Amino acid sequence: MPELPEVEITARLLSAALQGATVDSARAPGLATMQTFKPPLDALAGSTLTGIERRGKMLLVRFAGGGLVTDDDPDGRAVLLVHLMSAGRLQLFEKRATMKDRTARIVVRLQGGADGFDGERELRLKEFGTRQSAWGRLLREADLEADERLSTLGPEAWPDPPDLSILPPRRTLRGALRDQRVIAGVGRRWADEVLWEAKIAPLRRAGDLDDDERAALREAIRMRLDEAIAGYAETLKLPLKDKMPVPERVHGRAGEACPRCGDTILAVHYESDEMAYCPTCQTGGKPYKDRRFSRLLKD
Repeated sequence: MPELPEVEITARLLSAALQGATVDSARAPGLATMQTFKPPLDALAGSTLTGIERRGKMLLVRFAGGGLVTDDDPDGRAVLLVHLMSAGRLQLFEKRATMKDRTARIVVRLQGGADGFDGERELRLKEFGTRQSAWGRLLREADLEADERLSTLGPEAWPDPPDLSILPPRRTLRGALRDQRVIAGVGRRWADEVLWEAKIAPLRRAGDLDDDERAALREAIRMRLDEAIAGYAETLKLPLKDKMPVPERVHGRAGEACPRCGDTILAVHYESDEMAYCPTCQTGGKPYKDRRFSRLLKD
């Protein structure tokens, strides 16, 4: 699942290449993908892509001019707000998608760009698997900040994490860190990583942390996200692959040795999630009950 580091590097690389590109056309083959209709997506034709940014785990693709110009908006400024959800990717292609491409959800055909590319190419929101949950919203720039997807976001987790006294005291730390209304950008993967880095149990209540533990967790958020983004910046370039490198140390590594203490990394399995942790580093040597195995025993 793309989270803050993956979305940040996607925005950086695509913006550096595409700033100044002209839109030939735009369409949404994924019928459930576009959540807005005013302005219509095809109004992007003739506009200029002015930049791509990140907010939380979302991408903001900015356009100006062309078919977006109206009497009410003579500058014609709009933003395509994109959430990749669990299996989406925003990628750049030099070949145009065919109508048989079942992964394409939004397709923006472009000419030119800041990287000097001379020819046609496509900015394409792709989604893998059968669940169509990635989405896009084309919004007038004046309406952007009032959109509920942005207006309800908590403070950014990076580059300057907030004072973690904001965490709801009765929530588990892993749950609170993943709540975009509390802190924006962290999901299941990086919640596991920063809690391991801080040597704090993921199912502790946020209100149980003392000042030193909150400071350690805040520093772990800053350090691990910064480390991941710096690593991606050194190793990734366009075109971005469907799968990015895996810099995790604990998430998705159940059964492997903890890179810090050597104990076996354990996991708690949920219906659509897996929480990884080190019992020695984080839970005082006491493993959590894995609901998956508990259910099997009952059956």
